[in-house]
Amino acid sequence: MTDIALIWSNDSFSGDIALASGRLAIDDGLRTAILISLFTDARARPDDRQPDLGADPRGWWGNAFAPVAGRELGSRLWLLGREKLTGEVVERARTYAVEALAWLKEDGIVSALSIETARIGNQMIAIKVTVDRPEGPARQVYDFVWEASL
Repeated sequence: MTDIALIWSNDSFSGDIALASGRLAIDDGLRTAILISLFTDARARPDDRQPDLGADPRGWWGNAFAPVAGRELGSRLWLLGREKLTGEVVERARTYAVEALAWLKEDGIVSALSIETARIGNQMIAIKVTVDRPEGPARQVYDFVWEASL
């Protein structure tokens, strides 16, 4: 799969379109798909506790046209934006990342998927995504840092 490449900045906790020699860079790997899946806001579920009570449940408008019914792009990481970083919150971040990336395994893009999360200081969560590809390169590891108090 070839996509326009996105890059993630662990310094600014944001993604951007990558350029190469003044042109849009492309990505033949999984990095862009993982970035979009993790850092696009999924719609809050009715039972989710939102950071701002009564606020917009967010969600990407393109999910209204999802090719697979019930499968939405994005993660619910945004729900943790104002939470105190406890062990429970770090585990919820892992759960949200697993949900957001499950489609990679369901579609056969990866044969194995592992996600680890860890607290960094008082406001950041490290997210490590390890995937095994059915066809080389066999194992790939992606590391991201997400700031919880956006």
